[in-house]
Amino acid sequence: MPMLREVREQLLKGDAEFRHLAEEHSQYEAQLEQLTKSPYLSAEDILLEARLKKQKLRVKDEMERLVAQHTKSVHTH
Repeated sequence: MPMLREVREQLLKGDAEFRHLAEEHSQYEAQLEQLTKSPYLSAEDILLEARLKKQKLRVKDEMERLVAQHTKSVHTH
């Protein structure tokens, strides 16, 4: 049974959708880091932070779905 990290690495190399999701996740993470460096967050910043967290979570959930799907297909073959 492949380890989760190995599955993710395989998907990063061979699955364009997974790779795109990983890049999107990294972009949201970078934007969140920039926001948290600010000593003061405006109301707009707080809304942006909440939206970025939701988008990042949505992308992560989609990545996990692809990992589970890939793992299931490996086990059934």
